Amino acid sequence: MILVRAIKLAGYYVFSSKEYMSRVRGGLNSTEIRISSKRVTAYVDRIDILLAINEGAIGHLGRRITKDTQIIGDEDQLKSVTGEYNVLKIPVLKSAEELGGIIFANVIAAGVISCMLNIPPEVFDQIIRGMFARKGEKIVEKDLQAGRKGYQLGEELMGSKDFKFEIEKDPSVKDELLLSGTEAVGLGCLAGNCKFMASYPMTPSTPLQIFIAENGKDFDVIFEQAEDEIAAINMSIGAFYAGARAMIATSGSGFALMEEAVGLSGMTETPVVIYVGQRPGPAVGLPTRTAQEDLNLTLYSGPGEFARVIFAPGNFKDAFELSHRAFNLADKYQIPVFILSDQYFAECNYNHPSLDLSNLVVEEHIVRTTKDYRRYELTPDGLSPRGIPGYGDGLVAIDADEHDEEGHITEDLEIRARMVDKRYTKKMKLIKKDIIPPELIGSDDYEILAVGWGSTYGTIKEALNNLGWEEISFLHFKQLYPLHPDTINYLNKADKTVIFENNASAQFANLIRVETGFEIDEKILKYNGMPFSVEEVTETLKSIRGL
Repeated sequence: MILVRAIKLAGYYVFSSKEYMSRVRGGLNSTEIRISSKRVTAYVDRIDILLAINEGAIGHLGRRITKDTQIIGDEDQLKSVTGEYNVLKIPVLKSAEELGGIIFANVIAAGVISCMLNIPPEVFDQIIRGMFARKGEKIVEKDLQAGRKGYQLGEELMGSKDFKFEIEKDPSVKDELLLSGTEAVGLGCLAGNCKFMASYPMTPSTPLQIFIAENGKDFDVIFEQAEDEIAAINMSIGAFYAGARAMIATSGSGFALMEEAVGLSGMTETPVVIYVGQRPGPAVGLPTRTAQEDLNLTLYSGPGEFARVIFAPGNFKDAFELSHRAFNLADKYQIPVFILSDQYFAECNYNHPSLDLSNLVVEEHIVRTTKDYRRYELTPDGLSPRGIPGYGDGLVAIDADEHDEEGHITEDLEIRARMVDKRYTKKMKLIKKDIIPPELIGSDDYEILAVGWGSTYGTIKEALNNLGWEEISFLHFKQLYPLHPDTINYLNKADKTVIFENNASAQFANLIRVETGFEIDEKILKYNGMPFSVEEVTETLKSIRGL
């Protein structure tokens, strides 16, 4: 993040994404950083400069290295690299050892690139001081020395070869936010008046837990690291029952343990917000890679039938606003609301304009109870006034068994049918009035319609912008369930449809077919743990168009 922050503070548009192995230490890990004179929010395959600290990086990224890629690497680690690569060698590791240890190698490497990008040294120093201040002046000084060494090596490189970086700066970028997908979601949760979070650590949801734990104290949020996933979701449901807006954060196999409690939320009509950071499964799968494999898991989780809402943000604005909205809808309709993210989206970073807070409202749906209060009062629209213990004169009784209007166990079959209508049929009718429509990007007069959801937003959008073809448009869904009724109209208008999903079974395409009867023509599926790149989407669309 040192380099990413320095690039942004220097006035460049920046985007970064991480891929790393599931190990405590070691492995081959990389960060992709895009630097541009215009806004960029997507992953690309192309590598212009590869800064390789060890030889394994070249083999690991070999598919993406071309004759135009400039490799800059450690002179000791890259001794065996042959002349087929365009390599410049510098003493990164040796310099780090001279400063006190290999731990300084990353700061030196960041200094090299900062020098090549003509980032003022004082900007780099400012970032170092800000990031390491809490570690003490001795550590700060060591890292400043490492940065200066990097600048020195960068100057030597610039003198040995003619590097030209024709990237125009935009001074306004300096004042923008530098966010991750996780931070955008976390800010939305805080804006949604989240007051309690219980979770058990699990990649890629752990960064959200850390964000809420670190920042929640400024917003009166209680964070509890539970002993397991089952305890976590039950704590959060209990907190919402008691009157505090609450959430949990987990990933696929962790959420699998929570499914019974999702049913508890549905049966007791107790709100809860559930963040699911997707990664490849099943079981442990690839813990540190990305996927869109858990739509079905969230859609069909919990026994029985009850209403729910599923969001999947595609950009940071959506992540912020949808997370805020999730709490209002959960509270309003007394349901579980899901926020589906994934490792790629959660851990990517880019600069973003200030978030708009002007239209955010924390809705109030709790009522003061009276002595004759009935928690599950049968109302025409299916929504019972929600009271909480100790607020008023009434008894707030709930039960996971089927219950009557007062919340007491019943086996009356007529009441059973009316309660199912209340929890599911009537609520879904109300929720459908609050559905967010899909976003159409491109011309209304299209022949080919590309479809995506969640984190594919930036990639597909950039591919279409690069192609510049009016006959291809992009339909992005940030609310997956319930589907907006206009969905079928967009699909029917196209001569050909294609969907991009990071799973093997086309889960969203299947949901569209179930809900609308429409079969999408082409299903482009990727499930190796990596996100789609702009190049992949571009070439696919060219192929579909017959080029």
